[in-house]
Amino acid sequence: MSQLLLMTANVTEPLGTSSEGWSRMRMNRSRTESARRQTEAAPNDWKATYRQMVLFDLAADIELGFFLAYYRNFAVPSIAATLQLNGEIIERPMKRSYDTAIVTYELITSGLNSDRGRHMIRLLNHAHRHVPGSQDDFLYVLLTLLVVPIRWARTHAWRAPTLAEETAATRFYSELGARMNITSFPTSLQEAETFFDSYEYDNIAYSPAGAQLMASTVQVLKSRLPGPARPLVRPMLSAMFDDGRLTDALGLPRATRLSKATLNKVLQSRNAIHRLRPLSTEPHFIPGNAGSSLYPNGYRLDDIGPVNVMTPANQPNHEHS
Repeated sequence: MSQLLLMTANVTEPLGTSSEGWSRMRMNRSRTESARRQTEAAPNDWKATYRQMVLFDLAADIELGFFLAYYRNFAVPSIAATLQLNGEIIERPMKRSYDTAIVTYELITSGLNSDRGRHMIRLLNHAHRHVPGSQDDFLYVLLTLLVVPIRWARTHAWRAPTLAEETAATRFYSELGARMNITSFPTSLQEAETFFDSYEYDNIAYSPAGAQLMASTVQVLKSRLPGPARPLVRPMLSAMFDDGRLTDALGLPRATRLSKATLNKVLQSRNAIHRLRPLSTEPHFIPGNAGSSLYPNGYRLDDIGPVNVMTPANQPNHEHS
């Protein structure tokens, strides 16, 4: 995201998923061939299909989508209150942000049934065991990781996700949800989007807790940018969300026509450049590797996770005897 805020300029819209659409555009052959394979991928190859999308074909945009999904939880007052009470995001915003991303990428890269994947699932279940909330709340949080990146990529990536990729992503989060005891997972992406939109319609609202959480994470993002770019963070986040009700709930300014036009130009320019370049042969994420100021020498699995884990004693409705 920090790179996006530093870019400027011009060009075209994301391509659709048809071979005809790709052939009409100037595009590096490696991208065309990978997109075709991702279109023709079999349903039972969902693990490899989703991994290819996240780590190679649409890596930058899926990562942006994950960032936007992370922030979106702050717009639900009950979820924001729980996160504020836990204190991790307020006290250690950089660690919470990076660790959340690492857990997600570890699961995708290593696989849900791998040793590393099982470690991360145990961590998730341990951290959430005493977190208050309904099944709908937990399902919504999980679905942000599915719906938000897919919608972002459909609109803003160098090409839209293929149907096979969207189906693979849905299967991945269905399998993850089952391992986290999240019931009634939608059977299709369309159903997931319907639930997601209905939940947000009923639950998104401003809260002081949500605004505080957003402010803490915005400071982390600002810290990664040079001084002159820092004032752009809040207006560009608003333009990325492109949803007045959501930005109001997060305590962000409403997106302006200028900020949205600037964002679109930046993304169009980036997409035009990406289409002409070979698809990277290096994955977007390598388990355990360095890649942040928080873990400059890499990380061990035991480094990842919250310092404060919610217990029955620190839940909001706990009465001390």
